[in-house]
Amino acid sequence: MRISDLRERLTLSFGADWSPSFCKDIALTELGSKSVDESLQLGIEPSDIWRAVCAAYPMETSKYR
Repeated sequence: MRISDLRERLTLSFGADWSPSFCKDIALTELGSKSVDESLQLGIEPSDIWRAVCAAYPMETSKYR
């Protein structure tokens, strides 16, 4: 998965207004208490990040798995 695909799925799942804040501010246990943006900077694969988001927020991401 490309980073742009991850960003698109996050925007579709959380909305254009909330997605940037979610990526920056929400730390996920599945990512070692790192945010989406921090995880990308550390080189974690976008597909692994997406799986972590899906595990943490199954309702919001259910349409885009």
